[in-house]
Amino acid sequence: MNNLFDVHYALQILPALLRASAYTIAITLIGFAIALVLGLGFAILRRSPIKPVARTVGFVVEFIRSTPLLIQVYVLFYVLPTYGVTMSALTAGTVGIAVHYACYTSEVYRAGLNGVPRGQWEAACALSLSPWRTYAGVVLPQAIRPVVPALGNYLVAMFKDTPVLSAITVVELMQQAKNIGSETFRFLEPITLAGLFFLVISIASAQLVRRVELRLRLP
Repeated sequence: MNNLFDVHYALQILPALLRASAYTIAITLIGFAIALVLGLGFAILRRSPIKPVARTVGFVVEFIRSTPLLIQVYVLFYVLPTYGVTMSALTAGTVGIAVHYACYTSEVYRAGLNGVPRGQWEAACALSLSPWRTYAGVVLPQAIRPVVPALGNYLVAMFKDTPVLSAITVVELMQQAKNIGSETFRFLEPITLAGLFFLVISIASAQLVRRVELRLRLP
């Protein structure tokens, strides 16, 4: 068997890998959208004046951040069904990666919220603004701009962590590459193409985040 890179074989397996890459991108985008919203909720709840709420959310965030994503998706897919909660592999994987990264984005949001000058909070209080108007109109526009690069880093990291979901039978890009290699006993081409896909999509995501950062930058 020729050990060099076989271009003809690579072109044959390219459509299957493209389909798997689209699947991977969809999981990443849906999971990241959930992580952005849920992470913001966690960050705001950790600032709650109700101490039990703030401490409970803080414990959950630290617990999830301190345990591996692999264990979390195993629990969602293999353990929860014994308690009557059943999810498909795709749903469990998407929920697992979304909640995992929501805890990381919550820390990014929390840093942004802590960076808003105290005078802004006091001014909103003096104007008798509701908590909703304070966050939506005063605090969040100032808090989110500086943390966009950090949030973008987690988008790229989430995309590169999708191969973990193959452990619960989600056939994403890397798993598809391994499946093709197992069928043909030729791993060089599928693994190389998968690596190139990850590289190209990661660079494109980083450039997209950079453009968003520039658009949100203050004059």
